[in-house]
Amino acid sequence: MTDPQHTRQNPVTQHPTPEFPAQDQPHPGWTGPMDPPPDHGEESYRGAGRLTDRKIVITGGDSGIGRAVALAFAREGADVLFTHLQQEENEARETSRLVEDAGRKAVAVSCDIREEENCRALIERAVGEFGRIDVLVNNAAYQMSQPDGIEAIPTEQFDRVMRTNLYGMFWLTKFALPHIPEGGSIINSTSVQAYKPSPHLLDYAMTKGAIVTFTQGLAQMLAKRGIRVNAVAPGPVWTPLIPATLPDTVEFGKQSPLGRPAQPAELAPAYVYLASQEASFITAEILNATGGTPLP
Repeated sequence: MTDPQHTRQNPVTQHPTPEFPAQDQPHPGWTGPMDPPPDHGEESYRGAGRLTDRKIVITGGDSGIGRAVALAFAREGADVLFTHLQQEENEARETSRLVEDAGRKAVAVSCDIREEENCRALIERAVGEFGRIDVLVNNAAYQMSQPDGIEAIPTEQFDRVMRTNLYGMFWLTKFALPHIPEGGSIINSTSVQAYKPSPHLLDYAMTKGAIVTFTQGLAQMLAKRGIRVNAVAPGPVWTPLIPATLPDTVEFGKQSPLGRPAQPAELAPAYVYLASQEASFITAEILNATGGTPLP
């Protein structure tokens, strides 16, 4: 039987390429209606014990990149606590199933990380479940396309983007640090938008640039404590956020040099690597996964 994870393939044609069917969903978006369906590595990811008995916290783990990372971490031997929004219960159940099918513990927590006390309670829950946090993955994010310019961005939207993408990351990191042992790590999800901002995603791009700075500064702060801090900067990725927040999905990802968006499964190995002992000398790094778009 062919193992797609270890079989040489042309990256241009390995996964679906645009044009995609036109599709639109209400926020936060759902995996089920997407056409083509996202690939989280369900049939392809094979673990090798690289994260055996690690205790992981992932925000936004119900779908998309977060689900793929949770699945990969579990198949590498880790227990996973992940967050989701209340309306994402069905998505969260599927992520839990994938983790548990790998023989690992899954803890799904409905949590709005825009509130400081929610972040504090989340970390307390994780410590209660696991006793420690080996890896914190700050992945949850909010975006909403605003093609009519800065004048059309309501303060409510701006505040939600900032609090979800930055405040939550700051609070969770602050509260988690006392429970991260030497050899642990923090991995933040930034974006190609940090370096090549799209005008219609101005507020989102602002936060992704700030995440780069936060990652690099925090890495220097924590180096002597033996805690590594890195980030992954994806380009276009086929997740439920896309039909829920962007007006045109038909040609999504076509502008990348590979001519298509990434599937979530293609991002997960980057997180596994950064979390693993193989990356012991890697900190303050922004790992770009853009399909060929060069970044600084």
